Amino acid sequence: MMRILDNARQDMDSLLHRLRDRGYTLIGPTLRDQAIVYDELAGVADLPAGWTDAQDGGHYRLQQRDDQALFGYAVGPHSFKQFLHVPQQPLWRAEQVDGELTIVPQVTEPPRYAFIGVRSCEIHAMEIQDRVLLHGEFPDPHYTARRQDNFIVAVNCGQAGGTCFCVSMDTGPRADHGFDLALTELLDGDTHRLLVEAGSDAGAAVVAELPGREPTQAEQQRARDVVEATKTQMGRELDADNAPAVLMRNLQHPRWDEVAERCLSCGNCTQVCPTCFCTATVDGSSLDGGSSERSRHWDSCFTGEFSYLHGGSVRQSTRSRYRQWLTHKLATWHDQFGTSGCVGCGRCITWCPVGIDITEEVRAIQQSEAAHER
Repeated sequence: MMRILDNARQDMDSLLHRLRDRGYTLIGPTLRDQAIVYDELAGVADLPAGWTDAQDGGHYRLQQRDDQALFGYAVGPHSFKQFLHVPQQPLWRAEQVDGELTIVPQVTEPPRYAFIGVRSCEIHAMEIQDRVLLHGEFPDPHYTARRQDNFIVAVNCGQAGGTCFCVSMDTGPRADHGFDLALTELLDGDTHRLLVEAGSDAGAAVVAELPGREPTQAEQQRARDVVEATKTQMGRELDADNAPAVLMRNLQHPRWDEVAERCLSCGNCTQVCPTCFCTATVDGSSLDGGSSERSRHWDSCFTGEFSYLHGGSVRQSTRSRYRQWLTHKLATWHDQFGTSGCVGCGRCITWCPVGIDITEEVRAIQQSEAAHER
């Protein structure tokens, strides 16, 4: 089911209000702290209309567009992971009252989320986390509760970022599954329309309430052209098929030492990554000893303590930690979960303080191996 919304801004506002009326908390892109981040939306006025982002290794800047595109950017530092696999998750609290110890479970009922402006790479990232945290041998109850009954409004990308490589990972730029509604912005001069495709019964029910019309063949072709043009704008590329074997054959390659000289072990790449899910358990207590609590926090394989085992860290050097992250993300993730751990969003490149580029590191090892074989 496809419909054309002829007044993009007004009709998008109607769409958002219909989702709110259904009891959803709207989470989508908005401007804050000189970046496009995901936060709660009240209506279309909160969207970053007329703004885009310029991205490169270690570089992110907002720029104004010459139109009023609602979704004319790539992806910012946030991913929807922060709402499903939250950065800090309380687990339990113990309190001592009149000499009696009571365990208080930290159970909260999460909101029903409607995620707005979800890119295809992010849908794939959600599916990767689903495979581990929802459908794995030991499902995470907190993730499961937050993932239930999500409404996904996807956006087919009309502009790639300077660090995007979703085409290489076969994860975009068009959303072809995993959504309730998918939007394509059609900007032609003063005309600003949205092509809406329903991907579920729930999505079709919402579209039926909007003042849309059937798209013409020309409009459907225009939407396809938007996505095809985006495919040619990728800022990076990666030979994903060859990467796992090449990386595992070159665990002692000198390139690991070269990248370690630049890497700060700050963990930025893992924090902005939409698929990383590593955590640490943190215990704390009140000063008077009357209560204690346990919570789960995001962690990173770049910290020295992450691989600590009875007496010391398994990976004590920056070299070993970077190698662990990259080979796990692109190689051994396949062995564990049957897919790559990378969706080509480019966040790890953009938000690395020293501009380390995952695609460049893989390519350097691939080219070195090819040269040696000659």
